[in-house]
Amino acid sequence: MCSIVMAVVIAPRVRARLSADVVVLGLEGALVGLAIVVGALRNHRGVGLHADAAPLFATWGPHVGWGTPAAVLVAAVVIGWGVPWARRAPWSAVLAVGWVAAVCWTLSLSMVDGWSAGLAERLTAQAEYLTEVPRVTDVGALLAGFADRILDFQPGSWSTHTAGHPPGALLLFVLLDRVGLGGGTAAGLACVLIGATVAVSVPVTLRALGSPDAARTAVPFLVLLPGAVWIGASADGIFAAVVAAGVALLVSRRLAVAAAGGLLLGLALYLSYGFVLVGLLALAAVASRAARRGAVLLAAFGGVSVVVAVFTLAGFAWWEGYQLVVQRYYQGWAAERPYAYWVWANIAALVLSAGPVAGPALCRALAALRLRRLPPPTVLFPVAAALAIAVADLSGMSKAEVERIWLPFAVWLLPAVALLPPHTRRWWLMGQALTALAVNHLLWTVS
Repeated sequence: MCSIVMAVVIAPRVRARLSADVVVLGLEGALVGLAIVVGALRNHRGVGLHADAAPLFATWGPHVGWGTPAAVLVAAVVIGWGVPWARRAPWSAVLAVGWVAAVCWTLSLSMVDGWSAGLAERLTAQAEYLTEVPRVTDVGALLAGFADRILDFQPGSWSTHTAGHPPGALLLFVLLDRVGLGGGTAAGLACVLIGATVAVSVPVTLRALGSPDAARTAVPFLVLLPGAVWIGASADGIFAAVVAAGVALLVSRRLAVAAAGGLLLGLALYLSYGFVLVGLLALAAVASRAARRGAVLLAAFGGVSVVVAVFTLAGFAWWEGYQLVVQRYYQGWAAERPYAYWVWANIAALVLSAGPVAGPALCRALAALRLRRLPPPTVLFPVAAALAIAVADLSGMSKAEVERIWLPFAVWLLPAVALLPPHTRRWWLMGQALTALAVNHLLWTVS
């Protein structure tokens, strides 16, 4: 009798939550559709969106490639068996297979565009870091004189991506070149192999913070992340991996490991100026710990301080670089791209990168935040990531191309999928996969 009463009471609540998920999904679809229509109209009128397939930085061009059947196969396997297998398999196997599956998914999506356009030549465009690598002969001189070459329209000014980031981004590719992994193919593969580690780092973080079930639930969603379209291959895939690994180390019980996390997060500051906002993820990680929060914060701060000190003593002052990069930003397309469009169209691009599951999952996290005094990491991380994205969006320093730029934050929206009803997760996975396949087959994306 009690069970019948409970079912009568609970069933309407469950239906209400499911209805709310469907409403949010509908709003996401409407937002994406509106961004596409308005973007097309503005492009037709010659407004300077500088994105032919707005809200994405891409060009329209339906196509298939030899990566198409591979991508469909990976998606089918993960959708069909991923959720139950990740729930039952040994943890080490879940992580290993998750990383391999993420690599296969990312590579297969890249190969839809073909070997050259999808991977080997993706990072060889004039705006990319690789064009500057042959000119770097002295790392010390590079750091000391880096800021002098940020502004455009002067002799020796950096390429667009190099100028728009601190020197750590360029140094990554210089390091690859120095160890014999130079050129577009090696750089592209590095982005794929390293970027796919987010499918390991995020679950490891959740498990370390006492949410093992959520960690297992998140793995298939991180594998079939639509943002893999841009992880393979763009430097932002590596950036996302560095941030995720830093957060994962930060939650260790050992202070020395937490300090190493601080070092990685400090390095992240020299990969992108926007990673100041990663501090919100770090605070979410520390807040999710059961004990020694103060000690962990000090250890992490120490690690970050070491990196800042090294770069500063070498001649590059982060704060000066940022001031110059704001000027460089408005020397280019940003001066023409209308804020009134991109401030909301960016969110549509995020939906296509994080996937349709992100909206309903985040809404459930926000609802849970109001109900719990000590929210779990499945709530804190998505809320922190959403707040970081909101600040970046409103700043006006992220007008377009956020489908790749926001990848380091987008992956931290996905822990909230654990809040979705178990019987719906396979359908959400299907939506994630179909989003990636649609984007990659309808558009020629640009890194």
